[in-house]
Amino acid sequence: MDCIIIDDELTARVIIRKLCNDTKNLNVVKDFSNGIDAIKFLTKNQVDVIFLDIQMPNFDGFDFIESIRNPPKVILTTSDSKFALDAFEYDCIVDYLVKPILSSRFQLAIQKLEKILKTVSSEVSPSKIDISSVENDLFVNISGRLTKLKMSSIDIIQADGDYVIINSEGNSYRVHSTLVNILNKLPEHLFMRVHRSYIINIKKIVDIEDNSLLINKMVVPIGRTYRKGLMKRLNLL
Repeated sequence: MDCIIIDDELTARVIIRKLCNDTKNLNVVKDFSNGIDAIKFLTKNQVDVIFLDIQMPNFDGFDFIESIRNPPKVILTTSDSKFALDAFEYDCIVDYLVKPILSSRFQLAIQKLEKILKTVSSEVSPSKIDISSVENDLFVNISGRLTKLKMSSIDIIQADGDYVIINSEGNSYRVHSTLVNILNKLPEHLFMRVHRSYIINIKKIVDIEDNSLLINKMVVPIGRTYRKGLMKRLNLL
């Protein structure tokens, strides 16, 4: 598995690199002292996992994740355990390691990563995926019948266990899929994730108050780690 390390502290990068080198099937491609340089690298290169520090000046670990359209798997590394709850809002995050990182704990994280990657590789082929997109339309498979939805008509997409619920013009469609799978098929200028369980059409926002927003009389929570990204997308006065 190819990996990169992102940490503003040189000592931390050296320690994590050694842990990686001591682990079978892990190959450190590169390490970075900041997320910006790592993003530039990822535009031209692919990796299986990123070891990512959370607390970095100006551009922290969560900022980094939100800046990537389809991030690879991430193992967080930090000196503060208070961010653990926020980490659960991201599907790409596999584990959360608190510094100083013990070798035994590191190996547990890698075992978890290998299990997840193995599961992903054994998923159904693209021809059997329940959701596909063609230009401005989204086709959803409902009981063997393909139903076409205009992307612009979609209001909210909500996670529901192994399914998602797509709300469109007063109708709801329950489909076997994940938020990540759907988000990769939606136009970025229209949709964004605002919570670990919700994707919204930003043009349908009626009102925002505190940590929630309103779309067609439906209240949607805003995850703390997604709020900054949402505010950047809005045309504020």
